[in-house]
Amino acid sequence: MQFLNTPSRLFAVTLATAVATLAAALPAQAVSVAPVQDVSDVLHGVTVKDPYRYFENVKDPKVQSWLKEQGESARKELDRIELRNQLEQRIADISAATGDDIRDVTRMPGNQVYYLKRARGEKQFKLVMRDSLQGPERVLVDPELDAKRTGVPHAINYFVPAWDGKHVAYGVSAGGSEDASLYILDTASGKNVGEPIPRVHEALLGWLPDSKSLTYNQLKALKPGDPDSETYLDSKVMWIKVGAPAVEAKAVFGPTVTTDLGLARLDVGTILFNPGSRWMVARTTDTTLPEGFLFVADVADLDKPAVAWKKISSFDDKITDAELKGNDLYLLTHDHAPRNRVLKLDLRHPDLKLAREVASAPPGAVLEKFSLTRDALIGEVREGTSIVLRRYAAGDAKGQNIPLPFKGAATVHNDPAHAYSDVLYTLNGWTELPRTLLLKGKVSSDPGLRVNPPMPSLPEVEVVDVKVPSYDGALVPMTLLYKKGLKRDGSNPTLLDGYAAYGFSQTAGFSPARMAWLERGGVLAFANVRGSGVYGDDWYRAGFKATKPNTWKDGVACAKYLVAEGYATPKTLGVMGTSAGGIFVGRTVTTAPELFAAAIFNVGIMDAVRAEDSANGITNISEFGSARNPKEFPALLEMSTYHNIKDNTAYPAVMLVHGMNDPRVDVWHSAKTAARLQAATSSGKPVLLRLDMQAGHGVGSTATQRYALSADVYSFLLWQMGKVKQVD
Repeated sequence: MQFLNTPSRLFAVTLATAVATLAAALPAQAVSVAPVQDVSDVLHGVTVKDPYRYFENVKDPKVQSWLKEQGESARKELDRIELRNQLEQRIADISAATGDDIRDVTRMPGNQVYYLKRARGEKQFKLVMRDSLQGPERVLVDPELDAKRTGVPHAINYFVPAWDGKHVAYGVSAGGSEDASLYILDTASGKNVGEPIPRVHEALLGWLPDSKSLTYNQLKALKPGDPDSETYLDSKVMWIKVGAPAVEAKAVFGPTVTTDLGLARLDVGTILFNPGSRWMVARTTDTTLPEGFLFVADVADLDKPAVAWKKISSFDDKITDAELKGNDLYLLTHDHAPRNRVLKLDLRHPDLKLAREVASAPPGAVLEKFSLTRDALIGEVREGTSIVLRRYAAGDAKGQNIPLPFKGAATVHNDPAHAYSDVLYTLNGWTELPRTLLLKGKVSSDPGLRVNPPMPSLPEVEVVDVKVPSYDGALVPMTLLYKKGLKRDGSNPTLLDGYAAYGFSQTAGFSPARMAWLERGGVLAFANVRGSGVYGDDWYRAGFKATKPNTWKDGVACAKYLVAEGYATPKTLGVMGTSAGGIFVGRTVTTAPELFAAAIFNVGIMDAVRAEDSANGITNISEFGSARNPKEFPALLEMSTYHNIKDNTAYPAVMLVHGMNDPRVDVWHSAKTAARLQAATSSGKPVLLRLDMQAGHGVGSTATQRYALSADVYSFLLWQMGKVKQVD
């Protein structure tokens, strides 16, 4: 349930870790064929067969036994692949050579800087702080201590420092579950104050201006017998003073709290505060789409029996981001601007009609995000897979381009108090190591937060942007990466990767695992098919619900392009999709199985018809639709890979990846699809199901888990493309 451009309850793009299974087609390692238990539903006059419905009860001992058997057998098959272990070691070596990893940098008043850091050779990110950009680091929270104590991986899900720097609120979860509890740390003593607060899964936190109390969004405790689909309904924004017991927290906002505001059960709220503002702004979304309600009230009203909230906007106003500064509320919207613009509204007169435009997207680009500084607005502007920065001073709605050290994707780091005129940002490229930089005016310099090691010894890589004509003439942007001097003779192991949901786009970024693939002669193709936001809201809506078939039709067109241009043949072409990208990869494969040697279904949404009955599936109805809606059901059935698998079809080799603790896409999606593919395929190629008992959707996975997963993926592809063999 995270808002803005980093949704968390959605089926986000992450790599989960898992254990594997072997296809029934491999007689030497034969495993139990999943029995068919015929179940049929008649939905809006259509009979929908579901032969493996029983897999949805993952706790059933028989289901558990089948998964365990599949996993153990498949692990043996993966471990027999030649060069698999060497690949894992190479990925680890390249990763180590890139130095420490830092993320989520947050700059607070008084020069304090907080961030998550995973030092070279360490498994997990720690929360660290500095009293200045050049000051020494101090570790505040180390989740590895919990991992060693319990034997289960732990991860920091989020952190939000108080304005005065005396406390920091943070969330920790175990085993990739993302089921985080909220803690409050005294930064001086390094000890927690108060008690852990359960079911605070997201960073929907707001420190009041005096830093003595905060608000947070808490999920309700399910009662015995409650369906999973109740998990994210009726959440509440709670208000608690630092150090107070959890029972003293006061509910201040939410569908069951502020019942006069017209909130739906799925509206999840947070409250925005700013130390220089008398106002507080309550914001809701349905946990997946960023649009929702906005309300404003005086901070002083929070202590009253009821807050007099005044409505600013609703879903139809198409507002996707909001920042509070003094008396002004800045709003990112795609209303009358499919590539986005920013409005400024004076909260002393909170009528949206009075808001004025302060930033617009430059021609041909998308104004994807914005941040406020002390005296300007900084826009993150998408140009294909790159993101550039643009400065918008007062009175300059067109903005000025900011030169960057190299072409890549820039991410502005958090300055929630808008306390600085200079800007911290990280720049990441396909072939460039990430650099964290300090921008003053138009000049970027190294502030010393990140050690910048020399680039490891790697081959020279070419990055080529192409536009692929799809079935209807639409030009689909695709970025190709390959070793310089590559021959287009069709022999190159090639992997097509797509996502295409929620308006998320493929973006430039350095990856040690990808480099290990490229140096072995591999080709990577990142397609921004319809459903992504590479061209703004119109391109996103062209792969949404009823128009979702464009997503995989574009995928088929990209695959045909790679073959026609000599990068690959059907014997050397693979395709991959992660999470919501499971629709992209699954339906591309089931539409044109003859184009591919292998496919990776990574924590994918595979059964779109049944998804809404799961805990997180209900939150994604706004993105994909509801099977209960006769107008939306046909599109769901069409985008459901599981329901479009046909008997006696020569499918490529498939590896399905999942974590048993996945809270976003239930593991039964992969289990049902693996069973169906194993029964239906006539190719004799393996169908593997890779499960990890201590992982979820990839959030919180350790470095070791990630290296192992990448090695399994790439070695599986090389095996099925005939580039390596299995050894006894």
